[in-house]
Amino acid sequence: MDLVELRKRRKALHWSKILPYLPYVFQSGVAVLLLILMIAFSAWYTRFLQHIPEGLPIGWIMLLLLGPAVIYSGFRTYIHPADSVFLLPQEASMSKYFRPAFWSGILYKLLGTYFILLVLWPLYQRSDGIRHSFWFWLIVLLLLKLAGAYGAWQELKIASHRARTGFRLLRWSVLLLLLAAWIWQPAWKSLLFLILVMVNYVLALRFPMKHRVPWENLIAAEKASAAKNMLVLGWFVDVPAEGQGVSPRRWLDWIGKRISWSRAGAYRFLLTKTLVRGELLGIGARLTILGAILVGWCGRTWLGLGLYLFFVFLIGAQLSVLRHAHRDSSAALYYPLPSGARKREAVSLGSRTLAGAAVMMWLPLLPQGDGPLIYLGGSLAAGLILVYAMRSNWNRKWREEEED
Repeated sequence: MDLVELRKRRKALHWSKILPYLPYVFQSGVAVLLLILMIAFSAWYTRFLQHIPEGLPIGWIMLLLLGPAVIYSGFRTYIHPADSVFLLPQEASMSKYFRPAFWSGILYKLLGTYFILLVLWPLYQRSDGIRHSFWFWLIVLLLLKLAGAYGAWQELKIASHRARTGFRLLRWSVLLLLLAAWIWQPAWKSLLFLILVMVNYVLALRFPMKHRVPWENLIAAEKASAAKNMLVLGWFVDVPAEGQGVSPRRWLDWIGKRISWSRAGAYRFLLTKTLVRGELLGIGARLTILGAILVGWCGRTWLGLGLYLFFVFLIGAQLSVLRHAHRDSSAALYYPLPSGARKREAVSLGSRTLAGAAVMMWLPLLPQGDGPLIYLGGSLAAGLILVYAMRSNWNRKWREEEED
């Protein structure tokens, strides 16, 4: 079997499932919204560069925005569960199959990292500290991305879950340390430090016990990637449900225990557990934290209000996929569900979670004394009105779906 051709066929099959939904994404107005946001950001950023606040920590901003871009690594292998049986005889030759996945995983994420650098470059040029050449920046980011991708690939092969977690933390620490050294230290010192640390990091990756081909880890990673793609498409159109990753999160078990054990609360319990233990909670939490940071940074300004409402809308779009939870699963059939329970509980849980996120993103405005006080109450009211509007839209839209 030609492994390179097999991967090409699987990649084409994957995109054949994604591309038919893209017209619905653009019809939803997301392209127009992104264009408006880009124009608004460009206008704000241009004005911001002309009046940079004194003492702005530009180095920390570079580290905060470039750090996650350098650290993040992911690979689309298109591995299927049956491959652990049918491709096992070719395990020694699987490097031909995985090589394109490794390099494409680096290329697209490196382009995203370079884009962030281009956006930050005018701000970096106005910093008072050490400034490096743009071409040196490109080379260093390439080296960091290569080291991070190599480390992430080796982590997939590590047999022990505890060791994988430890080396993941080591990779994050090493990359952030090297990036910080490059930002704040002279070029020759930071480059020498970068080479020494990278060599030791690569040598450290040779010690843990590894699989030649980590079938189970690759299958789990591929399922998670496919599920995230469908999760995003699910904001705009009905898509087939994919397997979601499950995290125990025992510290949130009390949320499910507060629900009454009754026929009326059966689907509420199932849906709450799905939110608490699924990937949707992590995505929503990250967006809430990022929104709170940006709103707090902008303060009581019109830009801050715009960002606040945008993140409320974005989190609401994420939570709308609760409507499709367990739609293709037989698990929900085991529960004695009252009529209309699916829609009612999805709307209720989604709107309550969204209202909580709206309040949390509003809290950073409290300790700020500048700006009119009416802005404080008005911004929270605007956020809650948007939550109510999205709840009403869910009720109307999902009622029409049930009638159809």
